[in-house]
Amino acid sequence: MSEERPAPEPPEAAQRATDADAWATACAEDLAAEKTRRRAEQGPPPGSAAEELRRFVDTVADKLSGLQSPLLGGLAGPAAQQAVRQVVQQAKAAVEPVIERNPDVFDHLAAAGTELLAAYRSAVQAQERRWTTRAADLDDDRPDRPDGGEGTGPGQRIDLD
Repeated sequence: MSEERPAPEPPEAAQRATDADAWATACAEDLAAEKTRRRAEQGPPPGSAAEELRRFVDTVADKLSGLQSPLLGGLAGPAAQQAVRQVVQQAKAAVEPVIERNPDVFDHLAAAGTELLAAYRSAVQAQERRWTTRAADLDDDRPDRPDGGEGTGPGQRIDLD
């Protein structure tokens, strides 16, 4: 009954494992510090499109509720503000259930909007490129043109001397 004992690890292997852990720990700490620095510099990262819409609705509601209307005069001011608050509350009550039931729809719409913007930008850049190349072609004095590179008409130059 001889029991075989495992051979002890060489000290180099243990040292490498410790070094790998120390390296991973240092990288994780650096990454956490960088994320903290960026959050402090840029503010909190944006949430989902549904959360952003909810914040937008809240901000607009706050602005409209605090709006003083000089057009309605001093007497209609409190009544007008109450009407505005009521309309804002009704709008929030209508929007909130839609946002809660369909948060993925708003992410999809945001992505679609981004794709539409990219397609529009591409079309505009292509059209601008056509305009600039056409203008460059008109300015170009090419000898192979019918007028020999002189003038804009199709006629030939006649030497009167």
